[in-house]
Amino acid sequence: MSVISDQITTMQNQTAYNQTNNNTTKSSDTSDPNMFLTLMLQQLQNQDPTQPTDNTEWLSQLAQYSSLEQMTQMNEGFQDCMSYLSAMYNDMVTNAEITQTLSLIGKDVTISIQDPDDKEKTQEITGTVTEASFEDGSGKIKVNGEYYSIANIVSIREPGESDNIAGETTDNTKS
Repeated sequence: MSVISDQITTMQNQTAYNQTNNNTTKSSDTSDPNMFLTLMLQQLQNQDPTQPTDNTEWLSQLAQYSSLEQMTQMNEGFQDCMSYLSAMYNDMVTNAEITQTLSLIGKDVTISIQDPDDKEKTQEITGTVTEASFEDGSGKIKVNGEYYSIANIVSIREPGESDNIAGETTDNTKS
């Protein structure tokens, strides 16, 4: 009787293998949540009536399915949480840059930019920030009638704390 059972199992495995190969051209989604239940029902329909599956085995498989479903739901929840946290972080960074840029209005700053005439030299511009704006997602400040990126700021002072005269431009060679 076990020879017949082994042959039936072999035929079932071969049939399942053939059906799987035929279905792969139709759908490549292996994360189908109903796949486990479908396989379990196929196993029930094709089991050997002389040797039915033990109830403890079925309960074990159901417990595994339940655990898998809960892990899948947790994973989806974590992905949603990560998306929310990422968006919140991006908003916080943007708000921090806006606040930082706006706080510069009325302050004396020194800005270092590349000298347009000699690319090996830098030019330092000192003046009072009169305006702040945002272009292309980055903060810009207006000093002496020109806009500069806040990334070029070398120093920030309260008005009147420096010996430099507002609007002074100096050339410095930096290596």
